[in-house]
Amino acid sequence: MKKKLEIKNLRVSYGESVAIQDATLDVYENEVLAIIGPANSGKSSFLKSLNRMTDFISDCKVSGKILLDGEDIYETQDSTWLRQRVGMVSPLPVGLPMSILENVTYAPRMAGEKDKTRLEEIAQDCLKKAALWDEVKDRLDGLATKLSGGQQQRLTIARALSHSPEVLFLDEFSIAIDPVTTMKIEEVLMELKKDMTIVCVTNVIHQARRLGNRTAMMLEGRLIDIDTNERIFAGQVNDKRTHDYIEGVFG
Repeated sequence: MKKKLEIKNLRVSYGESVAIQDATLDVYENEVLAIIGPANSGKSSFLKSLNRMTDFISDCKVSGKILLDGEDIYETQDSTWLRQRVGMVSPLPVGLPMSILENVTYAPRMAGEKDKTRLEEIAQDCLKKAALWDEVKDRLDGLATKLSGGQQQRLTIARALSHSPEVLFLDEFSIAIDPVTTMKIEEVLMELKKDMTIVCVTNVIHQARRLGNRTAMMLEGRLIDIDTNERIFAGQVNDKRTHDYIEGVFG
């Protein structure tokens, strides 16, 4: 398979605290890579480094290499090109203080799309993919911040899809969503991987098993395991701690 992302000797630190140490792995085109591990294992810092959210943290230092289609994402100070190619969904809902329609079409409008019909088509498509369309189609002009927490979370997914990213990062996307809706979105993600690469951080072991082509295990800032789901969840692990975490011995 073609490599979409190449991470080499990644190290992320916040002041004197090291969040990630020497992580090296490849992410392949059109796969879902699930990342598991207990709290404070470096999973969220890993995602933040992949889309340069670390740029906004004053004491954060990133070293090593992260390549997107062979291009170093940290090579230039301008990260605009990266933002156009990747989407990010954070664990907590962040509805912008504007209408539902304006939320979903924010990125296309910033990119210069002005055709109202086209913007409405983008909004409908993305809201359907985020399993939210049926709930909001009659109030697209309503304030997004009035939506429930679970609805706002799905809105952030719709917004992340609005510029047709090549790579989608999800950090605990289902934390504020009910199980039925979570399953709907998982079905959508399985369809989306035909057109994009997905990296999903999750603390739900069964979600990693359902979604991932491969699963990576992080512990205390280190990548201790990565393999196909067939091997990982059959107990064929490289590090016994991966098996213990999956079986609930710790976590």
